[in-house]
Amino acid sequence: MSFQTLGLSPALLRALAAQNYDTPTPIQAAAIPVVLAGHDLLASAQTGTGKTAGFSLPLLERLFPLGQRPSSGRPRKPRALVLTPTRELAAQVHDAVRDYSRFLTIYSTTIFGGVGMGNQIQNLRRGIDIVIATPGRLIDHMQQGHIDLSGIEILVLDEADRMLDMGFLPALKRVIAATPRTRQTLLFSATFAPAIKALATQFMRAPREVSVAPANTVVSTVSHRVHPVDAERKRDLLLHILAADSRRQTLVFARTKHGSDKLCKYLNQSGIRSAAIHGNKSQNQRTRALDDFRKAKVDVLVATDIAARGLDIEQLPMVINHDLPMVAEDYVHRIGRTGRAGAEGLALSLVSHEEAGLLRDIRQLLKDDIEIAPMEGFEPSQPLRMDANAPKPRQGGQRQRAGGKKTPAHARRPHAQEPSAGNHGKARRQRRGGAGSRRSPSSPGGRR
Repeated sequence: MSFQTLGLSPALLRALAAQNYDTPTPIQAAAIPVVLAGHDLLASAQTGTGKTAGFSLPLLERLFPLGQRPSSGRPRKPRALVLTPTRELAAQVHDAVRDYSRFLTIYSTTIFGGVGMGNQIQNLRRGIDIVIATPGRLIDHMQQGHIDLSGIEILVLDEADRMLDMGFLPALKRVIAATPRTRQTLLFSATFAPAIKALATQFMRAPREVSVAPANTVVSTVSHRVHPVDAERKRDLLLHILAADSRRQTLVFARTKHGSDKLCKYLNQSGIRSAAIHGNKSQNQRTRALDDFRKAKVDVLVATDIAARGLDIEQLPMVINHDLPMVAEDYVHRIGRTGRAGAEGLALSLVSHEEAGLLRDIRQLLKDDIEIAPMEGFEPSQPLRMDANAPKPRQGGQRQRAGGKKTPAHARRPHAQEPSAGNHGKARRQRRGGAGSRRSPSSPGGRR
């Protein structure tokens, strides 16, 4: 199968050819015809499977049949809305839309927190076809009357499960209620969890379902390895691993924002060029860190779980978990940054005795016996326990056990990393900039 068989216009096919894309991925081949036929779509797809093109290509085709703009010219209000859980994902979806529409005349913009609202307001006032937004900042604009969603023809909920996990359900309901009931709704999620099914039942019309991979699966090109180590020696072991090939681009995950900053400082002092990205960083800082990493100006990007989804980094050979995630499913999203598009990837985890229960959860989720390989010179003082009472880190003053029934809410998922609705003051005081509208892409090499 090729893209030519899917019913896309010559302008879109030309843009795909310019990026050397000729064969759709399974999610694209399954989703594009459904969307083009006008059906609501409930799709299950993991990060890295090409889902962005799976909705952006048919979205562009439906808004601009045969690549033609409506005779009315620049729109008075948005015709399509894409909601994403994080700023980074919003920016990357915007890049993809610009790449695929490079031979069309469209107007698109991003709306997210962490930057001033001034440029966003100006873009909305000029007229926009497609808005890619995070829920919190979008609600801010709605409250102040900057955006009118009554003309939305297509609504996309990208990584809907993540948005629910981050507590965005009330915001989602408010946004959806402001769009026409006749809209076409596309919902993409890593799983068809009950909460996702409930959302679909409430807001979608007889959606067609597409699933291209079982939940919580990882690609076969990723190798997994655990190095048991005492907690106080983790940083030394990480430095030892990185020093073996200091030029290898590596994404390192830490559990907390403070911890990621400390780890980044330690690596820089040790001669490893590093940058940190987390929710306390301004949008400009996060964008600069990610750009420096992509351009190999820094070799290590230290991140919290805010970077587990949405970061599109080509040819990333290795991901290291300096700290294991508190939720096993987040391990899948973290290592999904490597081993993409058929390339080989390596996922290393530095696991202390206190994290043995977290490792046990991950192995049960993946149904795989991850290799446990002590590193010479860094052997732990006690072996990792894999029984039902294996310890987990303390969080919120409560010790977690693998067999326990209660987990504090803050331990289940990280909270939203953007200003919430109505919390404008901090954003206004930050540097203005960021999300501009585009008529054509400024950077080739689209993201599927």
